[in-house]
Amino acid sequence: MPRLFDEFDWIDRLKPLTRGDPRALGLADDVAVAPGEAGKDLVISKDAMVEGVHFLTGESPRLIARRLLRTALSDLAAKAATPFGYFLMTAWPIGWSSRDQEGFIEGLREDGEAFGVALLGGDTIVTPGPLTLSATVLGWTPSGRTILRSGARAGDDVMVCGVIGDGWLGLKAARGEIADPDGRLAAHYRTPEPLFAVRDALLSFATAAADVSDGLLADVFNIARASGLGAEVELDLAPRSAEAAAWRDAQPDREAAAIALATGGDDYAIVCAVAPENQAAFVRAVQLCGVPVACVGRFEGPPGLRVQLSGRPVQVGQLGWRH
Repeated sequence: MPRLFDEFDWIDRLKPLTRGDPRALGLADDVAVAPGEAGKDLVISKDAMVEGVHFLTGESPRLIARRLLRTALSDLAAKAATPFGYFLMTAWPIGWSSRDQEGFIEGLREDGEAFGVALLGGDTIVTPGPLTLSATVLGWTPSGRTILRSGARAGDDVMVCGVIGDGWLGLKAARGEIADPDGRLAAHYRTPEPLFAVRDALLSFATAAADVSDGLLADVFNIARASGLGAEVELDLAPRSAEAAAWRDAQPDREAAAIALATGGDDYAIVCAVAPENQAAFVRAVQLCGVPVACVGRFEGPPGLRVQLSGRPVQVGQLGWRH
């Protein structure tokens, strides 16, 4: 089996991923230099992944790379940012090979081109432990208009762009635990789609936003807490795919199934706050992007999250994934 590339061979292999961006300095320095752009704010987010925790053991290196980049970019999508670059950290396990690394590079190349982002730098090491990765992504937003978690106002509607439950079901499908005839659910888990399509709608109408990575209920609660508010959520209103709706309806405990879909995570939908008077315009703008959208509740009242199913209060233990 081909051995891992050494550090400098690895850097040479990565150089095409800079896509010629001068901010990367040809990966020949210990830094990247990103001059400021007039009228814009720099938005930065960092994500980490560990084999067996954030992706399946034995997964294709190409798909691992795509999942790493896409999940990191989803944070920028929720801020209505336009991405331009990323930094990469790789800790390669002993026993992996240069062939694995080449597959990883191919995944980065595919999605670097798809999302218009350039590799700007990073670091690489070898580890006796599992494959460990990190991506730091960078983007621009119009100055003063980054959509934070903390901007929700009392009375704002809780809006969801995208579908809820496919990430959790996709993990079950990837493990072979549920049927997935066309592979769509497993693909949703492995290569989620950052919702940059709704950027303009968010900039026009949203007061706060987050991507749904840890679970719908957890991420609604995160916005409410950051904004000093409570929130109410009606589980029946969450947008779901046909597969998720069919799975829920087939379960003997409908309440438990609805809670599982809303707390499982890995959806990479966007949950946001929108003033009631702007809801109709927001819905039209998101639908024009071909993205499902629904109002699932309201930010208001004392701190805490109040959850209902068919208008009846339900008790939820853990709101979502906890690290």
